[in-house]
Amino acid sequence: MTPQQFGQTIRAFRRRQKMTQRDLALVIDTGERFIIDLEAGKTTCQLGKALAAAQAVGWHLLPPDPPPP
Repeated sequence: MTPQQFGQTIRAFRRRQKMTQRDLALVIDTGERFIIDLEAGKTTCQLGKALAAAQAVGWHLLPPDPPPP
């Protein structure tokens, strides 16, 4: 998944929740500019905040299955 795809997915989940970018920023205690950059696929966005945004909009990321021994 690319940063752009990640951002597009966040946007889709956010809209499905009927949240504005400002709403999401308030929920995860960050600025609206961060949400704008995240949804645009900015590659320097902070991972912790990006994961918090995913969780806040209902996107629960699961780790991949470990490789077989």
